[in-house]
Amino acid sequence: MSLTAQAVKNIKPSSKLAKKADGGGLFLWIFPNGSKYWRWRYYLGGKEKLLALGVYCGPQQFDSQGNVIDSAVEMSLKEAREARDKAKRLLDNGIDPGKEKAESKRFAQAHAENNIECVAREWHDKNRARWVPDHANRILRRFEMDVFPFIGKEAVDSLKTHHLLDVLRKVEGRGALDVANRLQQHLVAVMRYAVQTGRIASNPALDLQGALKVPEKQHRAALPLDQLPSLVKRIGDYKGRTLTRAALRLTLLTFLRSSELRMARWEEIDFERAVWTIPPTRKPIEGVRYSTRGAKMRTPHVVPLSHQAIAELDSIHPITGRFELIFAGDNDSGKPMSENTINQALRNLGYDTKADVCGHGFRAMACSALNESGIWAKDAIERQMSHAERNTVRAAYTHKAEYLSERRRMMQWWADFLDAQQESYIEPSEFATLQTR
Repeated sequence: MSLTAQAVKNIKPSSKLAKKADGGGLFLWIFPNGSKYWRWRYYLGGKEKLLALGVYCGPQQFDSQGNVIDSAVEMSLKEAREARDKAKRLLDNGIDPGKEKAESKRFAQAHAENNIECVAREWHDKNRARWVPDHANRILRRFEMDVFPFIGKEAVDSLKTHHLLDVLRKVEGRGALDVANRLQQHLVAVMRYAVQTGRIASNPALDLQGALKVPEKQHRAALPLDQLPSLVKRIGDYKGRTLTRAALRLTLLTFLRSSELRMARWEEIDFERAVWTIPPTRKPIEGVRYSTRGAKMRTPHVVPLSHQAIAELDSIHPITGRFELIFAGDNDSGKPMSENTINQALRNLGYDTKADVCGHGFRAMACSALNESGIWAKDAIERQMSHAERNTVRAAYTHKAEYLSERRRMMQWWADFLDAQQESYIEPSEFATLQTR
């Protein structure tokens, strides 16, 4: 006799695997754990075969009193009969339903593995090792926020240039031009990976070039060099925290980037050799954004320390020398001072950090003075500034050519040049001439 929906629902499991037939080869397997599975028996080439049609319900669940809680029905009796009839039509046309199902499953799996979310995550995973954790997380976050919700399930071989552009236009439309341009670069890399892994024949993201607005380059505020005497005096007269004053002085003396200075550890300072070596990455600090940041160029950055810089470090060693961080925070010595500390101190000194000078602007001032002096090799200056070399051949050369001896003299010259500004301004070239007499 054929089954009924109510009969299927009321079938209780026993201690052994049981089978209830519906007719036409369709039957229900009932397992001791309460799960029920639809199967269809058919014959092909004189051989008996079984086709798994679906699950009626999973293992039974029980409440605290031991009563059975009905599991959600996944394939009803009606749906199982329809699936059987569909499989029978395939068999009547000489197609093995079992092989057809396996092929459909394989195709669906291949399609799932070829959607852009899957490919992007695979590309990200392959490249994660060469990125610092913060950078790797930012890249993935951009995809999760601005790509996956819109085209994540689309197969890469169905995506055209305009599909990718539509996604980027959404980012551009909210004014995040820098994010849009960086995301464009990531999409080019992801689709290139899709080409390399045989998923697509050509890269549609390449034609995105020039389609987006380019953000205006923001130059950090920096003072003209002739205003150095006032800056040096104001920093010297600073009445705030000793650590903040030292951070201001060391930023000016070493012209390091904010995170390079703030996340500094005492172990990076070699007082004997008067050298500060900033590693490519640093140990993460829980709850501190970008705490793993080291040297921006992802290679150790050597900073020769002038006598004045050593004196500043000596002056604060009694304060934070027992901690790991040089610029430990007031409330928590395990965390660095705020990223806004330097700029806030400059504002307290009377400067507009957007129009006059900001901490990062010290780098531009140092670079200008060193170049205007006319006595230092450009490559030595660039190496000390830790700038990226766009020419890959020159990059390999300048990375090996550390210019350490010249950079030692150069950093001491810069510190002495700052000291010479105490009374009145003296030009870099004039100071260089005076020193050679």
